[in-house]
Amino acid sequence: DPDNNTLIIGATPQSSELYDYLLANPQLGYKAIGIIDIDQESARAILRELIAKKHVTTLVITATAYKDPFVLDIIYGLLPYNIDFYSLNDFYELVTQRVSVGSIDQAWFLSNLSTSTRRRYILSRRLFDLATALTFGIISLIFYPFIIVGTKLTSVGPVFIKQKRIGRAGKLFTLIKFRTMIANAPDGSAEGATGAVWAQKDDPRITKFGKFLRKSRLDELPQLWNILRGEMSFVGPRAERPEFHEQLKAQIPFYDERYLVKPGLTGWAQIKYPYGSNVEDARNKLQYDLYYIKNRTFLMDAGIILKTANIMLRKAGKYAR
Repeated sequence: DPDNNTLIIGATPQSSELYDYLLANPQLGYKAIGIIDIDQESARAILRELIAKKHVTTLVITATAYKDPFVLDIIYGLLPYNIDFYSLNDFYELVTQRVSVGSIDQAWFLSNLSTSTRRRYILSRRLFDLATALTFGIISLIFYPFIIVGTKLTSVGPVFIKQKRIGRAGKLFTLIKFRTMIANAPDGSAEGATGAVWAQKDDPRITKFGKFLRKSRLDELPQLWNILRGEMSFVGPRAERPEFHEQLKAQIPFYDERYLVKPGLTGWAQIKYPYGSNVEDARNKLQYDLYYIKNRTFLMDAGIILKTANIMLRKAGKYAR
């Protein structure tokens, strides 16, 4: 059978999510054929026959299934055959390039997010951040007059805004951006604002020139100075507003763990899941953030930076035409 028939052993919310993801993304090369609920005796009885009959080539096994002696014995007996075996967590990360928050615990963080093995990487990246932020910070000054004039001609209010954001280990810092919304918009971005409000797609508070700045990411140029000060890095999770943080922390498991590293000007979540306006979006983006924190390397950082540059150029090009 030319198809990579994939069977998931163990019925959990995460296995259902994975099954739906595989069905929606056949280009990944895995043909999802079903989920075996090992709590049902009828399913347990036909497990071995089903694997043979369906020509299964990939088995994805939940943590519960691994702890079941009967199921584990059947799986162990399949070792001589041409079958790939994955734990649910590993396979989920492989195909989605994110971490399933619903299937991890504190032990996962202790096993996967130790920084002791990355000390050289962390030091080298700080040197990279300093050199690159200084270089691009000086070059970016060329754009400032045009952005300042464009902002002043199209709306009333300050050119720059300052917002409190949460940095590494929960430390607050002041983030600097070019203003993209109308003055005193209820998003906490200017004097007189009434508090933080989720940004929405086609948000009416965003000015026409501000929309161009956001699409091209030019509104974030002043954050290069946040990088120089050591409050941010080029790549990392998005720096969240304290008001949103408290709400998301109460509703999303392990949300605090995204602050194990410095926030970034861009990041894995930003390029993989670029838009977010509610708690569910924040949950999805957290899964990408945790994947990045676990797997971050210079090569991955370089790929994210190049992808971000490509997005900026394409978005700016659309507006230039």
